[in-house]
Amino acid sequence: MPMLKIAVIIPAYNEEKSISKVVEGINNLYLGNNIVKQVIVINDCSEDNTKRVISSLNCTTLNLPANLGIGGAVQTGLIYAFRNHFDLAVQIDGDGQHPAEELPKLLAAMFKESADIVIGSRFVEKKGFQSSVMRRLAISYFKNLINFLCHIRITDATSGFRLFNIKALALANIYYPDEYPEPESIIYFKLNNLEIIETPVSMLERKEGKSSIGHFSSLYYLLKVTLAVVFTYIKVKFSSKNKI
Repeated sequence: MPMLKIAVIIPAYNEEKSISKVVEGINNLYLGNNIVKQVIVINDCSEDNTKRVISSLNCTTLNLPANLGIGGAVQTGLIYAFRNHFDLAVQIDGDGQHPAEELPKLLAAMFKESADIVIGSRFVEKKGFQSSVMRRLAISYFKNLINFLCHIRITDATSGFRLFNIKALALANIYYPDEYPEPESIIYFKLNNLEIIETPVSMLERKEGKSSIGHFSSLYYLLKVTLAVVFTYIKVKFSSKNKI
């Protein structure tokens, strides 16, 4: 197998307490003699000491001048990977929920199935942290919505643990959803004929900070993501400008 370059993209917003351990875990991970990895932390205009912390870590740092949200931060990393000629890119959350040792599972699945995108799912084998009941209900809803629109069954549509090949990077370089990227991007990539699969992984519970989706905003979030997913479906389905 030829030498492969993989960009490990870590979007970070106010992750001063967890980002060091996440970066250290990736740097200590051995992926084989034919894979060269580079950790890229995108600081999404954090209001805490994230910028100072990552400046001392063994990683490439991209400091955004304004807060772009998770979608903008992830796309920044994907564009960087594409324009710097990486073969693969993996998205890993900066809060420590995605253990570094689970990454080889995504790589193995991509190589075995010749997929364009591999999503790490906590629900295939139901191991590790399974999230709250309300969040699981919302994720199940998005699974059914995406399956209805695109005839693809993704059990963990909100998972931010994802591996992209060069075809996916090329698409992300053109467009990537900004506000609710995980479920929306499945629609975008699938309608552009990319092969998307899941592989079982074990995730951890967030130890520091808090999610941007609170209990009181769950229904509001559900409605907004539904509208975003449907809008993305219509936009991509009926417009050639968003396809390659």
